Amino acid sequence: MNNNSLAFIGLCNEYCQTLESARETECDDFIAAMLRLLPRIYITASDLKIDDLGLEEPYIDGRLDEDYYDSIRRSIENLLGPDDTYLEVFEEDMKYSDTPIAASVSEGLADIFQVLYNFLEAIKDVPNELIDQALIAVKDDFQSYWSRILCNVMRALNHIRYNALNERD
Repeated sequence: MNNNSLAFIGLCNEYCQTLESARETECDDFIAAMLRLLPRIYITASDLKIDDLGLEEPYIDGRLDEDYYDSIRRSIENLLGPDDTYLEVFEEDMKYSDTPIAASVSEGLADIFQVLYNFLEAIKDVPNELIDQALIAVKDDFQSYWSRILCNVMRALNHIRYNALNERD
C-alpha cells in the first residue's frame, strides 16, 4: 500500500469522525472543517493508484444501517438549518425542468459518509490485497458517483461560509 492510499484512509476516517460529532460542533466550525477536508479527499481519491490484480470485481458491502445514516443526516440538517437547502444546477433532470431543483447539503454529506463508512468498515482487519480491492471499488464509485456530490456540496458550503453567514450578520 502506498502513501497516497494511507492518506486517503486517514482522510476517510477524519471525515467520518467529523460527521459523527457534528451534533456537538458549532456551525461555523463544522463548515470550516468540511471545506478543509472535502478538497483533500477529492485530490487524494483522484490520485489513488492501485494495482488491480483482476481477481474479482471490486465491491464493498453496505454496512451502514439506515437509522445511523439518517441520524448523521439529521444532525447536519439541524446544524445548518435553512442553509441546508441549495439550488442544484448540475442535476441531470435540470435540462428538462422549468423550475429549480433543490438539493440538501446534509444529504450530500451523508451520502459521502455512507460510501466512506462502508469502505472503512470493509478494510478493518483484512489483508492488503483486500484493502487494494476496496480502494479500487471506492475509486470507481468516486469517479462514477460521489465526486459530483462532493463538488456540489463544496460549492454550497462555500456559499454558506462566505455569503449566507455574512448576510445574517
